[in-house]
Amino acid sequence: MIKKESRQKARVKKHLRIRKRFSGTPERPRLSVFRSNKHIYAQVIDDEAGNTLAAASTLDKDLKLENTDDVEAAAAVGKAIAKKALDKGIKTVVFDRGGYIYQGKVAALADAAREAGLEF
Repeated sequence: MIKKESRQKARVKKHLRIRKRFSGTPERPRLSVFRSNKHIYAQVIDDEAGNTLAAASTLDKDLKLENTDDVEAAAAVGKAIAKKALDKGIKTVVFDRGGYIYQGKVAALADAAREAGLEF
């Protein structure tokens, strides 16, 4: 009998394949996305130093979101992370979709970050 691999394990394997190709540098840090069932999180990371330079999520009180698990919430997080990164002088990033398919919430976060001024 063939055993099917769980979605979580498949996502982690995809993420490791993606992470082999690139990492964040001080000049061009990595914009990493994580999605849970209820929330979405984004971080700008310098992998060489191992530091998180900026972070935003649907848990932030200043976003004042009604629903935290929809596309509009992801877009709000994208705008927030772009604003925080631009305030720290970060203009270009490498987008790390975290092994998730680039559609829906992940794409909305990326598009909102681009519209707010981040380049990737």
